[in-house]
Amino acid sequence: MSSSVLILAGQREGVIDPLCADAGVERKAIIPINGRPMIDYVLTALEQASLTQPFHVSGFDAAYDKRLVQSPSGTGPADSTDAALRAGINFPCLITTADHPLLTPQMLEHFLTQARQSNADFCVGFATNKIIQPAYPDVKRTYLNFSDCSVSGCNLFYMRTHKGLAAIEFWKQAQHLRKQPLKLAHSLGWGVLLNYALGRLSLDGAFEYASKRLSIIAKPVLIPIAEAAIDVDKPSDKILVEAILSGSYNVA
Repeated sequence: MSSSVLILAGQREGVIDPLCADAGVERKAIIPINGRPMIDYVLTALEQASLTQPFHVSGFDAAYDKRLVQSPSGTGPADSTDAALRAGINFPCLITTADHPLLTPQMLEHFLTQARQSNADFCVGFATNKIIQPAYPDVKRTYLNFSDCSVSGCNLFYMRTHKGLAAIEFWKQAQHLRKQPLKLAHSLGWGVLLNYALGRLSLDGAFEYASKRLSIIAKPVLIPIAEAAIDVDKPSDKILVEAILSGSYNVA
């Protein structure tokens, strides 16, 4: 697969992450998962998928591994993505995160194949509740509920051309307005929000709306692998991921 890679590995400065505190480390990317730094799982999956090296990393010291090269970072994931992509990363580019130790070459192959075939400028990976819940019925996930499906994000993004930067710019604006709901609603558009609230908006419809608003082609990519939507954001996630990787997870 010929694609650049950007790994987002930053964290909020001055804020103590409970996971880091529990593990006794300063950076979330090196929290041990079954005794192995979390980012190592991600690097192995990317390498096994034959993606273009070195992999760009933002918010983390690239000297950690010879497979990494430094990219700039910002005040949040959207700012970091924008800064890194504008610093000279070649397109197309796969964007993922360092807190996804369940990432596999199979997930990457499916996502990238579908993203390339879509010919979209920007793609986002999702898994549906129909895939996740049967595999992990006791695990609580946050879903976006559309008229045709409920989906959870997979921390996988694909930028085919520089035009996709419009989506990152919009993400930045939405991120900065998250504490100003009226301005955020105005930015998103009242019509699409009303349709979503009333259960009338489909997943494809949402991306069609975004495409028109941003003057790009944006598409969702559904990944039929439950683990694609499981990252490590809190202590219970770490326990779950370690159980999955060790083969000791059992449905309650």
